[in-house]
Amino acid sequence: MHSSVRPKKFLGQHFLKDQNIARKIVSSLTFHQHYQYVLEVGPGMGVLTQFLIQLPEAQLYCIEVDSESVAYLQHHFPTLKERVFHQDFLKTDLPSLIPEKFAIIGNFPYNISSQIFFKILEERNHIPEVVCMLQKEVADRIRSEHGPKTYGILSVLLQAYYDIDYLFTVEPHVFHPPPKVRSAVIRLRRNQRAQLDCDEVLFKKVVKQSFQNRRKTLRNALKPLNLPEAVRQLSLLDKRAEQLSVEDFVELTHKIQASWKQ
Repeated sequence: MHSSVRPKKFLGQHFLKDQNIARKIVSSLTFHQHYQYVLEVGPGMGVLTQFLIQLPEAQLYCIEVDSESVAYLQHHFPTLKERVFHQDFLKTDLPSLIPEKFAIIGNFPYNISSQIFFKILEERNHIPEVVCMLQKEVADRIRSEHGPKTYGILSVLLQAYYDIDYLFTVEPHVFHPPPKVRSAVIRLRRNQRAQLDCDEVLFKKVVKQSFQNRRKTLRNALKPLNLPEAVRQLSLLDKRAEQLSVEDFVELTHKIQASWKQ
């Protein structure tokens, strides 16, 4: 029963077969800001787990939605038994699982990687570091600077709170089954910004609204927010969303906030 796990298409499972790549992913954790807990998301058949449990500085937890994988992991890694949680990462209250700061590592299912990042952003003050493999196209978007079409909502929101390193590209043939796209491994490390110089809820709303109508100038894209006249006159609003840096979005949000208070 426990010899292997069948990859399930509806869960977006593609199991990494290459041990060297697995070792390289695990060694990309830097233990930045001196945390000791590591949460592996979707360990599957434990290709990363086998190396993670050897790290002397880490106490490993695993979260896995697939019951077949949970049984496999508990059988093959008996020392982890109490720390393999059969739960949906997106629906889990993470601080109740691990009360201290913790890193996240995993081969993220490509169909929910954006949702995983939004969840990480919610818990950003608990999560100093993330090392993950995901679709290369999404990795390129996340690390994109302002200007190109690849720059979007995730680029701005993640770069506001994390420094992002693109580590390496991974070809499809090292997976079972091979995905139709190339993959990439990236590392996010929490930056020094404890909080933004603006209302963070409004910041998120401004960024999302700006990119939902990315072909329009910001003056038109942000119409649903009923901006005060003083803000509508700003030359910054002649631009489109992808032309604004993270700092520009922070400044714009701050100005909107200030004008509403007047």
